[in-house]
Amino acid sequence: NQGLDISVYANTKYDYLQMEQIRLGLEQGLDVSVYADNKFIWEQMQQIRFGLEERLNVSVYAKPEFNWKQMDEIRLGLEKGLDVSIYTDTKYDYEQMYEIRLGLEHGLDVSGYTDTKFNCLQMRQIRLGLEQGLDVSVYADTKFNCMQMQQIRLGLEQGLDVSSYAKPELNYNKMGIIREKLLSNK
Repeated sequence: NQGLDISVYANTKYDYLQMEQIRLGLEQGLDVSVYADNKFIWEQMQQIRFGLEERLNVSVYAKPEFNWKQMDEIRLGLEKGLDVSIYTDTKYDYEQMYEIRLGLEHGLDVSGYTDTKFNCLQMRQIRLGLEQGLDVSVYADTKFNCMQMQQIRLGLEQGLDVSSYAKPELNYNKMGIIREKLLSNK
């Protein structure tokens, strides 16, 4: 045990996977007191340990209310130097956090899609439009599902006037047919 104080983790309140995360932290000289708490499952402990290894401010996400996948998204943002306060909130699931993080990584103004009324797939369509410099206000609306948003985004990317089909009452298949027709008449 390399001279480690195993009393820190040799405790029946931890399962063997939690013990392993604590041991790995001790071996690296990390302050394991941040995560040596059975309120964290081992995957959460691992995310906190990864952050400590990178000398990140893990207090931002070392909270049991974040699941390990949310912790991962916050940690990845911290590693990239992003303003993670924009998405460090349990109201976002990890997939929504991922879309916001990618937008921040691309230097986008993510404020247009950080509302939790958008699911991660809708957020993705808005983010992809922003990356292309499109006017996403045409489709950044919960009246459209992600597939409808995609058809509108593709039309905008193709330089089409999408006003004839950017209508919530049209399903995405109809939108696609209209978009293809507009494209062939271009």
